[in-house]
Amino acid sequence: MDFISIRIITADVARLVAFYERATGAQATWATEDFAELRTAGATLAIAGTRTVPLFAPGSARPAENHSVITEFLVDDVDRVHENLTTFVTDFVAGPTTMPWGNRSLLFRDPDGNLVNFFTPVTPEAVAKFAR
Repeated sequence: MDFISIRIITADVARLVAFYERATGAQATWATEDFAELRTAGATLAIAGTRTVPLFAPGSARPAENHSVITEFLVDDVDRVHENLTTFVTDFVAGPTTMPWGNRSLLFRDPDGNLVNFFTPVTPEAVAKFAR
């Protein structure tokens, strides 16, 4: 089994896609006005509108109600990325902080309130774990 993607359901697909394109530098591929994907080397971030929910199961997902998932992106230099994000990210939860497991992390919220973590491995163990 391979982990392929995570999907965010939103009431405003265009706004959320634009946010993630700017935050990640990845260009979205649009399938319809209700569905776009931002592909990275490791996985895909899918962003879908509320009109797609009934295709799976009516009422099974609601936008802007996530309180348990953190979407994470590996970046080369989290401190530099933090500087770049300060011009448009309005909700930083925690500035760059070195975690006990060896990653330097930056936690913020996207426009729907979903938690996003950009991180850079900084200890030898963490660097080895994420070596590409």
